Amino acid sequence: MSRQIRMNRFGFLIITVSTLLTSCQLGRFGYYNVADIKDYKKFQSRPLTANASPFNFQTTNSGKFPKEINNIPFDKYLKDNKTVAFLIIKNDTIQYEKYFKGYDKQSIVPSFSMAKSVTSILIGCAIDEGFIQSVDEPITNYIPELTKNGFDKVTIKHLLQMTSGIKFNESYENPFGDAASFYYGLNLRKAIGKMKLKSEPGKKFEYVSGNTQLLGLVLDRSLKGKTITSYLQEKLWTPLGMEYDASWSIDRKKNGLEKTFCCLNARARDFAKIGRLYKNKGNWNGKQIVPQRWVEESTKLDITDGSVNFYQYQWWLPTPNEDFMAEGILGQFVYVNPSKDLIIVRLGKKEGKADWWTIFTSLAKAY
Repeated sequence: MSRQIRMNRFGFLIITVSTLLTSCQLGRFGYYNVADIKDYKKFQSRPLTANASPFNFQTTNSGKFPKEINNIPFDKYLKDNKTVAFLIIKNDTIQYEKYFKGYDKQSIVPSFSMAKSVTSILIGCAIDEGFIQSVDEPITNYIPELTKNGFDKVTIKHLLQMTSGIKFNESYENPFGDAASFYYGLNLRKAIGKMKLKSEPGKKFEYVSGNTQLLGLVLDRSLKGKTITSYLQEKLWTPLGMEYDASWSIDRKKNGLEKTFCCLNARARDFAKIGRLYKNKGNWNGKQIVPQRWVEESTKLDITDGSVNFYQYQWWLPTPNEDFMAEGILGQFVYVNPSKDLIIVRLGKKEGKADWWTIFTSLAKAY
């Protein structure tokens, strides 16, 4: 057998094995192994288009930012802790903007669970437009196939507050866990149809991504044929003057469903604009994009019905009634402190050893 023929057969074998590995959930888990910030290249997605006349933050050459953290120069501390992008924006002016490890302002980074906060925004918009009646609706109004599994007592609010009582393994490291199934799987609707409850809704907070993916299917069905990505384009991406194209990962190419618990793929400056929108209570340069009441409900302290004082409507609350943030695995953050007119964006390859919550709140106090 000639060397060329052997090489061709070897190449064919590699392609065949790769195809088999990436065509099912377990194979995709084994092939990709763990989540990383290049995952936007691995999955099917729907596109978002930049605004032809983008909104731009002002910049300054004399921005205020810390010289060091824990006696380590600020730039070095960020780099050592696996940061790829870090922005501090005060009064709509970028005080600090640095990129590391080969990344720059045009580099795409997956949101991971920061997409949960965006999903919440879209739920608020859908309620405002009458696609969804209220947060008190049972989700079986939109996902009737879950009635047989006892979900008729689970409301949209339960999902928003992570108090639904669903049975869901949040581990991304277990190939048979629910989070891995949702992340690497090819049929979210089928996986959702198998979901069960483990406790009574409205009794206990438990952060699991299944809640947000259920919100995604509620939103998908309420929009009556419009995709979640196109709704995001209409409600946020165009009105907020996003500077760059982006995308939202879906489970499969044909009739795909957005992975609403994760996987909005964009740039740091555009993520910051989502923070600016909520900093201004849903108002964008004089136009109310998201109802003010929804923004306030989403970020206020509420510990009733099993809810907790550090989480509300898919937003984290480091200091309740003072600040809030979107957060994703690997240390993706959009931190907002309205009283300080402050937005901080941190994107990373990993979270590193930094306590980012403390860093953000300390930076806010300094401003």
